[in-house]
Amino acid sequence: MRFSTTVFAALFCCLSSVTTLDASATSVRVQVVDQAGVAVTDAVVYAMPVSGKLPPAKPAGTIIDQVKRKFVPLVSVVQTGASVTFPNKDNIEHDVYSFSPPKRFELNLYHGIPASPIVFDKPGLVVMGCNIHDSMLAYLLIVDTPWFAKTDASGRASIDNLPADSYRVIAWHHRLSDPNAQPSQKIGPGTDDAGKITLQLKAE
Repeated sequence: MRFSTTVFAALFCCLSSVTTLDASATSVRVQVVDQAGVAVTDAVVYAMPVSGKLPPAKPAGTIIDQVKRKFVPLVSVVQTGASVTFPNKDNIEHDVYSFSPPKRFELNLYHGIPASPIVFDKPGLVVMGCNIHDSMLAYLLIVDTPWFAKTDASGRASIDNLPADSYRVIAWHHRLSDPNAQPSQKIGPGTDDAGKITLQLKAE
């Protein structure tokens, strides 16, 4: 099975609204659009402290369903160490697998809910498929930070409950040609919170 990728010519991530970072928690509102100004759905945005200091990890688990021969949702994001369950709600068997370096695994043909969730203990991008149905694809981004969100149909997302600090807000989308070349913007004291991030992408 071969994964194909379509790419944008450029990706813009606009920090449309940033609550002042002071002694209390804050929220960052982000909008992601493509080179034509069209909203980008299912982009992941996450905030990494510039200091590198992160709270003790208490990653919440998540679920990636299989419905009508599709993974639902197409894009997920979790903190490093999170467990993911892959229930099969179809009346046919699926064989879920990934060859991605952060987590190589396979759930052999099954119905229902696997006996054990998969733990994703390394950061990075995991692309998943089904060995039986080549059209099935899903993307899971594992990040070290607990502060992340995913854009809605309007290309907007909000990262809430950020403690006072300086952060680098990073954007990722599964249609990037290079998942490691993620646009980012520094926010916090002494920075321009209204900045715009531009990334030129390479065609594959």
